[in-house]
Amino acid sequence: MKICIINGPNINFTGIREQGVYGTKTYTQMMADVKEKIKQQKIEVAEIFQSNYEGAIIDKLQSCYFEKIDGIVINPGAFTHYSYAIKDAISSVNIPTIEVHISNIHKRDEFRHKSVTASSCVGQMCGFGENGYVLAAMALKMQLEG
Repeated sequence: MKICIINGPNINFTGIREQGVYGTKTYTQMMADVKEKIKQQKIEVAEIFQSNYEGAIIDKLQSCYFEKIDGIVINPGAFTHYSYAIKDAISSVNIPTIEVHISNIHKRDEFRHKSVTASSCVGQMCGFGENGYVLAAMALKMQLEG
């Protein structure tokens, strides 16, 4: 099984911004640890991608279709709350996708409680820190294996 991890705006500043919410681990270290934990589950991480630009995230979602990716783990960042374009892109590629958030978005600002992208996903993980990515990958594996 081959998955792609896609991260949206400001996720690359993990370890720098709001350390009380996102922790002190750098983005590079966090993603290296996530990749290793997922590998231990016998799941291949084909790519880890991050962009602060909506169009680049849509392009990456579409490339997953052509690259025959089996599952997508996406942390859309702030795009979660208003990007119907990313929502539509997730739907259009028809690849099982799980939305991830490092923090529990339901315990934060009111505007963060609404996800427009989640309805295009098979599920959502939030509040588990970096382990949310691993749990999402495991859930995708179970979903695909039936």
